[in-house]
Amino acid sequence: MKQTPNSERKTLVIVESPTKANTIRSSLGAGYLVEASMGHVIDLPKSRMGVHIEDGFEPDYITVRGRGKILNNLKKLAGKASSVLLAADEDREGEAISFHLMRELRRKYPDIRIERIVFHEITPSVIREAAQHPVGINLPKVQAQKARRVLDRLVGYTISPILWEKVKKGLSAGRVQSVALRMICERERQIGNFVPSEYWRVKLGLAKGKNEIEVELARVRGEKAEIGSREAVNQVLAEVRQGSFVCANIKMGKSVRKTTPPFTTSKMQQDAANKIGFTSDRTMRVAQQLYEGIELASGPVGLITYMRTDSTRISDQAIEQVRRFIAERYGAGSLPESPVMYANKKGSQNAHEAIRPTDVFRAPDSIKDFLSRDQYRLYKLIWSKFVASQMRPAELETTTVEITNGDYLFTASGSRVVQQGYQKVYNEDEEKEDKAPKLSKFAVGDVFELVNDALSTQHFTQPPPRYTDASIIKVLDETGIGRPSTFASIVTTLLKRYYIVRQNKQLIPSELGKLIDDLLVRHFQKIVDVDFTADMEEQLDQVEEERLEWQELLANFYRDFKPTLEAAQQDIENMKTIFDQPTEYTCEKCGKGMVKRLGRYGYFLACSGFPDCKTTRPIPLAPCPRKDCGGDIVAKKGRRGRLFYGCSHYKDDGTGCDFVSWDKPVLKPCPKCGGLLVERRLKEEGFVLACSDEGCGYTEKAEA
Repeated sequence: MKQTPNSERKTLVIVESPTKANTIRSSLGAGYLVEASMGHVIDLPKSRMGVHIEDGFEPDYITVRGRGKILNNLKKLAGKASSVLLAADEDREGEAISFHLMRELRRKYPDIRIERIVFHEITPSVIREAAQHPVGINLPKVQAQKARRVLDRLVGYTISPILWEKVKKGLSAGRVQSVALRMICERERQIGNFVPSEYWRVKLGLAKGKNEIEVELARVRGEKAEIGSREAVNQVLAEVRQGSFVCANIKMGKSVRKTTPPFTTSKMQQDAANKIGFTSDRTMRVAQQLYEGIELASGPVGLITYMRTDSTRISDQAIEQVRRFIAERYGAGSLPESPVMYANKKGSQNAHEAIRPTDVFRAPDSIKDFLSRDQYRLYKLIWSKFVASQMRPAELETTTVEITNGDYLFTASGSRVVQQGYQKVYNEDEEKEDKAPKLSKFAVGDVFELVNDALSTQHFTQPPPRYTDASIIKVLDETGIGRPSTFASIVTTLLKRYYIVRQNKQLIPSELGKLIDDLLVRHFQKIVDVDFTADMEEQLDQVEEERLEWQELLANFYRDFKPTLEAAQQDIENMKTIFDQPTEYTCEKCGKGMVKRLGRYGYFLACSGFPDCKTTRPIPLAPCPRKDCGGDIVAKKGRRGRLFYGCSHYKDDGTGCDFVSWDKPVLKPCPKCGGLLVERRLKEEGFVLACSDEGCGYTEKAEA
């Protein structure tokens, strides 16, 4: 075979994805050949644990199924190259990808020069600089990744078979996901055990001349007002009607709202959930696209820095650029005298910068035409947060009017923005400001007339809210469970296993999830303990920092875990039919009764004659409203996986019923017209049952 002369050989650069390869290719030029490994090419087998416990926990690595052709092609290209640069992401997974590629290529070409390059943003200047200054593989980071993979295998591939044997096939238990499931289940128990108590906010409408003011009862005889019944409200009203309302004090003040740091992974996922309604998985998917490169008019370029980070650090060059941008765009008055510095939380790796735009002068609206809707919204969020993080605080003027009547103190408060500061760009809470000027019309000593005593409102204390993507990630981050690279996958995995469901952004444990959580809490207390799991994450960090040997970490863990595992195998009772419920439905194939059974994606009807008869069908929710159809409405999934509700004869060649609904039907008929009632969530009223016939218009309040 004809050899390529050394002078004509190119440098082979290997990255993870085709998009990243395309962006880097355009930055490096003709002397480089850029190819994608498509992620890991070497990993643990899926069909077995793949860990030699008795041999120092050594993993049994194999070529990932379906990646053999990719690996062989990379070997072929390496043989024609002058050298190889491994350019995977600079995190544990990226370092492991690079390490395994280096080992595989060196087996075939022992003398080939293989080096590692790292960068935090995919822009031409940064890529070219990295290519000129290669480094070695970070072996401690590889060992930390190995320790995590083996640790997760020791848990998942030993507990899961017990669940298959005792509960049902297809179940699994993850080391970190099980802790998150426990948090969600504990919150659900708190909600279920919560007993609401009544309280009232006593509000009055007062007036001095033409100027009116709404006040609220704050104190009674110097103590915080606690009004618990309508009778107590009436007593307050009876007493204040006999007295006089006098302005006793007007407090004027100023408050400062400081901006917060640029995004870490956790904070980006939280704000994306709260402000633009993204799930954590969707946020990370879009962020990956922005990081790897977007095709602009000038060519492909990465728009944000690396999106998996727990650091708030910003490079000196980025700070200089954003301060110049703020001065030009918003004026010198919006710029602090010196750069704003933020402290990292304890335990932050600080290897990467915070998430920021690679070029702050690349404003979101200037490139909107090149971005998808999701890309634009997330990029605007990241860009705005970064710019705001280096601007002056917002300054507010506050006014509080205190009005007395005998033993009662009423107050009215308001605020107005004096200096917008960072809020020109990014409002942290998007709260509606009360306007203070209306309160400045009053003075101490003013006497008010009672003009409206019907403003008081009844309330009930609320249970703690269910977790959302944003709030569960916040608590995982604060307690040290998981790391930036795992937050999104934790929630996604629980949803895929049907241990939790997402309803109106809330994460709710399923009956299956509650059962699994109960088993894990009773038999694997340490595995679902928050402090223990956080400590394991800290130990993995110690491996990366060369303060702990990876095999020592695993040996210490397994020493206590093994007897727990053996005890659970003996103690957990058989629960395989716990979710099977008899129904009135009959199998159309064999005539036996059908049972309501829990599957991987929720409940369904299955023939009680299984395994001899394997007939299944969705659970009917209500009769089809189409006359003479005879079908039932069942849950269905569209091409993109979105749930909808349609007739069981939908698109059937025999009947061809076309009834579909995005709203979930209920069995109860409409009391007004007898039609189909559906669950609907309205912005103001909350959950209602509404008639599907818009001409009817019937609605009633419903439980969420």
